[in-house]
Amino acid sequence: MNRYGFVKVAAATPIIKVANPKFNASKIIELAIEAEEKRTALVVFPELSITGYTCGDLFHQKTLLDASLDALCEIASSTRSTSTALLVGLPLLIDRKLYNCAVLMQSGEVLGVVPKMFLPSYKEFYEKRWYTSGIEISKKKKSIALLDKEVPFGHLLFHSSQFEFNLGLEICEDLWVNTPPSSYLTLQGADIIANLSASNELVGKADYRKSLVANQSARCMCGYIYASAGVHESTTDVVFSGDCLIAENGRILTKSKRFNRDNSIIYAEIDVEKLVSERQVNKSYADNIDLDETLVQTIELKYKHSYEVDLKLENFDRFIEKNPFVPSNLAVVDERCEEIFSIQVAGLAKRIEHTGMQKAVVGVSGGLDSTLALLVISKTFELLGLPSENIYGITMPGFGTTDRTYNNAIELMKALNISVQEVSIRDASLQHFKDIGHDVNVHDITYENTQARERTQILMDISNKVGGLVVGTGDLSELALGWCTYNGDHMSMYGVNSSIPKTLVKFLVKWVAENECNNNTKAILTDILFTPVSPELLPPKADGSIQQVTEDNIGPYELHDFFLYYVLRFGMIPKKIIFLAMKSYGDKYDEKTIRKWLRVFYRRFFTQQFKRSCMPDGVKVGSVSLSPRGDWRMPSDADMTAWISQI
Repeated sequence: MNRYGFVKVAAATPIIKVANPKFNASKIIELAIEAEEKRTALVVFPELSITGYTCGDLFHQKTLLDASLDALCEIASSTRSTSTALLVGLPLLIDRKLYNCAVLMQSGEVLGVVPKMFLPSYKEFYEKRWYTSGIEISKKKKSIALLDKEVPFGHLLFHSSQFEFNLGLEICEDLWVNTPPSSYLTLQGADIIANLSASNELVGKADYRKSLVANQSARCMCGYIYASAGVHESTTDVVFSGDCLIAENGRILTKSKRFNRDNSIIYAEIDVEKLVSERQVNKSYADNIDLDETLVQTIELKYKHSYEVDLKLENFDRFIEKNPFVPSNLAVVDERCEEIFSIQVAGLAKRIEHTGMQKAVVGVSGGLDSTLALLVISKTFELLGLPSENIYGITMPGFGTTDRTYNNAIELMKALNISVQEVSIRDASLQHFKDIGHDVNVHDITYENTQARERTQILMDISNKVGGLVVGTGDLSELALGWCTYNGDHMSMYGVNSSIPKTLVKFLVKWVAENECNNNTKAILTDILFTPVSPELLPPKADGSIQQVTEDNIGPYELHDFFLYYVLRFGMIPKKIIFLAMKSYGDKYDEKTIRKWLRVFYRRFFTQQFKRSCMPDGVKVGSVSLSPRGDWRMPSDADMTAWISQI
């Protein structure tokens, strides 16, 4: 493992000739050497990769069994100078019974053998014709003789002290049963599961297989390497495609091109440090251990090379999402956006039903956040069968309000047929400046926050007047950065956007504009999308445009949302976040800029916790939330030195 917790792994499907172990060994060696050159910790080959999976009754021929042992010896001899761990498959005769086995080798030595536990014998599969299940023998036998050496056998864990990961093995059908061996192995500490497989192709089976691998990696909070037999297996009755997959905690990191007729190998970086963080947080996982630890043997992996100096952006294979909160799969965008809206709407609907308040009050500024909140309220009232006139949209122009945002606010409210009310905050703010002795020409924090608190007071008072609920518009990114006025826009009676980060707010509004609006409303929303994000608390420029652009002051929201995801979701160290940000945003921001805004993020995140400690109720939508009642409980006076010192 390198200093950021990544382990580079591979899944390979070599060209084979059925029942020709010598040829097959030569192709395995080719791919093993390539993996070593790329400083790969582990490469997984398919089930029975030394003989081929489709040898049929030839598995009962001693000639084939002897040739497969010779091939294993040749692989060991040819990889003696390497340190990449290899997982190959072959049939082994043990106590006069034949077992379908996975063999782990490193630096020319066999370190352990794991037999296949569950043998498919239905439809096109009939493995019990040749093989015996490894379940019973694994309980009795802890080692076997192989290549003139006694090696561990049965339920095994392979551990690397150098790279800090544990590896468990299973073979094809083992994954498809009710309780796969990987479920137990991960509870015993396996961070990565390798599966040597021979899964044939049927219509729709690839999607199911992909789902199976992804789901098991999510359930076990592990990395999962799946290597399957390829097109050079016998096609007497079935066809194999060489479908290789590498997953991590529910996400497919990479997959092979199926039906490839050449040697095929895929690589990915599994973030073991992130997996450890997930398991640390999830106490249900820790409570689920029920396997007798004596059943599992642990074997040490030893590497000749180190990744400490190898982790560079140019040789880092892993894809890092630029916008981790935003749906990246275009095929499920509609479904995901509908789900997000449904969660927001369900939360607000319950609060309205519980309070008995059948009216809602919201401040509409012509900005992104208030636009999304208004769209959610509108959808909620439609769901509950309440008239849209019961939604009170309040626009409150102040010293920084521009014609663009004002007009968009008015036009949007009219388009949604809600009750529109305009209350200027200018006179009230001027009176307040006079009352507290503040010079109106001094545009400082007092000047800004006076306006924000005046707006909140107006919303609260109107809600009392009409008997309505004040719906908050502030988003997750603003809460993380404390970019809100304490007891001003910080406060509401229910916050529908409180776990929606700014990048997702923008995405959702864009989706609504493109999918759920008439042309008039779409035009309004589109202009809002292209309006600079601003609280509009400072006077406009001479040309009437917005002077106070939020991202000029606190940095790009796309970076802050990126930081927020990895800080909150996985507790990553700043150095690792910088590395990942450079991988994603290196074409847009240099490292100096990324470091600058990460320092801003941590400084604001720590110093503004007091605002989050008393934030209003709000619905949780995604995996990251800052609610002090659920996801994030942090002292308001915690010190940031340990984090800032790394940047």
